[in-house]
Order: sequence, then C-alpha cells, then structure tokens
Amino acid sequence: MFSFHVHAASPLAGDSTKKRINSSDSLAQQHLAPQPIPYLHLIAPVVFITYGIVSLNNPALKELNTSTQYEIYEHQPDHVQWDNYTQYAPALMVYGLNAFGVKGEHNLRDRSIIYASSQLISAALVTPLKHLIREERPDGSNSLSFPSGHTATAFSSAQFMFREYKDHNFWLSISGYSFALFTGVYRTLNDRHWVNDVVAGAGFGILSTELAYWTYPKLNRLLFTKHPHSSNLLLPYYHDKAVGLSLVSQF
Repeated sequence: MFSFHVHAASPLAGDSTKKRINSSDSLAQQHLAPQPIPYLHLIAPVVFITYGIVSLNNPALKELNTSTQYEIYEHQPDHVQWDNYTQYAPALMVYGLNAFGVKGEHNLRDRSIIYASSQLISAALVTPLKHLIREERPDGSNSLSFPSGHTATAFSSAQFMFREYKDHNFWLSISGYSFALFTGVYRTLNDRHWVNDVVAGAGFGILSTELAYWTYPKLNRLLFTKHPHSSNLLLPYYHDKAVGLSLVSQF
C-alpha cells in the first residue's frame, strides 16, 4: 500500500530544522532548471517502439517471432520467475547505492518523484495498448501480450539508474541494463511474450523515464512552489505495513 500525507508545522519549529530544509532545497534546485526535450535520448526508444508496432503486421518480422518461439520450444529451457524481481533491480540499486554513500544526481525526494512518475507514465502507455491491440501471448493464456509490461518496467528502471549516475560513474550507470536485458529475455523464454513485445516494452520503458526527467522541473514547481517564509520537506515513512511519502510544510 502506498499513501501520501501532508503535515503543517508552525513557525515555532526549531531554526536548525528550517536551515536543513533550506539547505536541502537549495542543493536540489541545482538539478531542477528547465530542461530541453532530450531528442537524442528519444532515438533508441522510438526505434524500439516502431519495430514493435511494425512487427504486428509485417510477415517477415512476425516470422522472426514464431521462429524464435519454435527454438525455445525445441530446447525447453527451465521456466524461472526471476524476471518478476529483476525488473525492479536497477531502481533498488539506486536507492541502495545512495544509502551507502554513493550519491547520484538527485536527492531522495526528487529521485523518488521522478521514478514514480516514470512508472505512472509507463503504465499509462502500456496498459491501454495491451487492451487495444489484444495480441495473444505465446502460451495462449490471454490476449495482453503487446507490449511487455515487465520489460517496460525493467528498462524504465535501468534508464533511471543511467540518468542518476551517468555523470558520476558511467560504468556503474549502465550496469542496470544487464537486469533489464535479463528480464526481457526471460519474458520470451518463459513463453509469456513474443520478441516484438519485448523490444517495444524496452522502448516504452526508456521513453517513460526520459519523459519523467523532462517534466519533473515543471512538476516540482507545481507541487513545491515557494512562498515567502515557507518551506517544505518530503520524507518517506513506514507504518503498519504501509509505505508512503510525508510532506512537512512550514508557513
């Protein structure tokens, strides 16, 4: 369960708390200037999505789908469910690395909202398409194969890790893609998706994260517009088996 709470604090709160909030906010603003649309970053996801969509009706590309599944049937690999977990691994690595002092591009509040936004955008793109296109899965279980939601989540998480660490440690920043690739491959090995489902899912995942980073400065100004003598602090919390974000506002 995820929830969001708002608390108000009076001006009588300690000056040290206010200083910490203001200091944190000033550092965060360095990363919140309006960003241009990252056209170069959109090339790969647009290519992946285009390939996936064209494959739905292109005989040659559809043959690649069926021949790949035929090879999988012949070799009968073990069906493991690790892809249910590896889709989240890159995002968890970002939070783990920050917890151990390997700082990324954004603070806890900013990166949490960016990542949550990327997942919302991904779901808004992928879920309606599944119900609109209604491509049958290779295992015949339902008609929600295109695009792959697991792969979209995995690549949105990997792109999130890349964006957080690319200017700090390039090799670390791209390590999340190994988990994303593993997730995509195992969606086909587990007979849950065709090749084009996975390729398109990767494109939608990368696109979702890029859109989340591009829109966040605008979203931040909307949610956290400063007024004179006011300050805001967003904190995570855990209580009674529920996690969420708590907004402390001083005015």
